[in-house]
This record gives sequence, structure tokens and C-alpha cells, in this order.
Amino acid sequence: MLIKAIKLKSIEARRYVEPDDKPRQIRIDHNSQISQVINNQENNLIIEFQYTSSYGSIGMIKLEGTILSEDPEAKQLAKEWLDTRKLPDQVASTIHTAVMHTCVPEAVGIAKDLGLPPPIPLPQVRLGADPKKGQSQSGVEIA
Repeated sequence: MLIKAIKLKSIEARRYVEPDDKPRQIRIDHNSQISQVINNQENNLIIEFQYTSSYGSIGMIKLEGTILSEDPEAKQLAKEWLDTRKLPDQVASTIHTAVMHTCVPEAVGIAKDLGLPPPIPLPQVRLGADPKKGQSQSGVEIA
């Protein structure tokens, strides 16, 4: 499957509490859904999707869009979607990965504008002793 284009068509975001009222620990859940698969030409598929970052009672970010893809079995994939509302695992994996790669960076910017934490785990920088080995590290320090 070849992803030719990804277009966002809707952005909805809300912060439910004031920035000072939010708890220290926030669970951020990600969800990607395929809502429609249409075969519009011989080998082309139009796939409609939704991506949601949920911050529980703190807020949410929801993006909707369309993927234009090309696949030699486009007609069969669209028929399978119509019949079962499922796609083969490899195809679904490719689509959901493309959705995440497009939407998560967008959601990071939106979260910043709303005063929400970014919907990605930030790396933890640890300098000094390696707790697993019980000794300090030597060499170049990179952070």
C-alpha cells in the first residue's frame, strides 16, 4: 500500500480546567480510528480517519482527515471494509502508523497552545551513576 496524501479536515480541541487546576499526573490516551474506506478509482482508496488524544477530565484533542492511497487490491479492500468493517492487519497497521505520524506532531502544537502537556512521552535525561550497574559512566556527556 502506498500512501499518496494525508489531509486534515477537522480539528477540535478543548481544555476543561484552568492550567493551575490540573493534577500532576495526567494519563494521555491515543486513539486512531478508520471511519470509511472508499474505492474511488481503479487502484485508489480514500480512507477517512479520526485521531483523538484524551486527557481524561483535563481536555482532549480530536483530528479528522482523509488518506489517499494506492493499492493493487483497492476494490477488494473496500469491499472487505464494507462487509466486515475491518482491513487486513498489514494494511491497517500502515494506515494507523500514517495517521499517528501525521496527527501526533499536530497535536503537540495544539496542546502547547491550550496549555496541555504534549501527547508524547518526553525523554528522561539521567546524568551520573547508572542505577543498574551501580557505577558512574565515563566518556562524553550527551543530553
